Amino acid sequence: MAEKSSKILIVEDEPSLIFTLQDTLEGEGFTVFVSEDGESAVEMVKEHNPDLMILDIMLPGKSGYDICKDVRELKYTFPIIMLTAKDQETDKVKGLELGADDYLTKPFGVKELLARIKARLRRAGTYSNAGEVDILQLGEVKLDLAESEAIHPGDKVVELTAREVELIRYLLSHANNPVSRDELLEKVWRYEYSTNTRTVDVHISKLRAKIEVHPDDPRYLITLHGVGYMLKSN
Repeated sequence: MAEKSSKILIVEDEPSLIFTLQDTLEGEGFTVFVSEDGESAVEMVKEHNPDLMILDIMLPGKSGYDICKDVRELKYTFPIIMLTAKDQETDKVKGLELGADDYLTKPFGVKELLARIKARLRRAGTYSNAGEVDILQLGEVKLDLAESEAIHPGDKVVELTAREVELIRYLLSHANNPVSRDELLEKVWRYEYSTNTRTVDVHISKLRAKIEVHPDDPRYLITLHGVGYMLKSN
């Protein structure tokens, strides 16, 4: 059974699926909230601060992609599981690039969804209870991970995205040790199928530009060619 504090927001407009999901999840002990259109979803996130969101892509008012983007820009880091009738890899890539954590194509089994929900909540709990460092000094740059900011000399503040913060935290948990591209795809992006996307490379490059004084000659976020990436701690 779920802990009493586990709150799930379902953003879906199909009545029969809402009924099935709500009945199943409440039977498992979750507290469930429902938004049936894209316009109200973000406001419900602000009101209820859920532990996980189940998000359909095709919605009236605003797409699931836009909702996912808005939620991540507001710095909410709870897991998002996307639901869609689409089954193209490009659609999955788009959702994951915007900050989704998992993806299920309709029709799907409720038991599979439930297993994924519990797995995401366990992983989120591990992150939140791991005694994480919120302030990290990398030479002249201070990272405030709680506020999602990199503070450069002269008090220049650079905003970090939720994904960038999670990427830093994961690399920090393996500080001074190489982490492979595939491991980052699996652990940070939750990619569970093979892909040729250069997601990690692009994000590392953007993140390096934000946290290094000299991105072209990095001291802390290091590429180990043929191996992966490493965050060097002071």
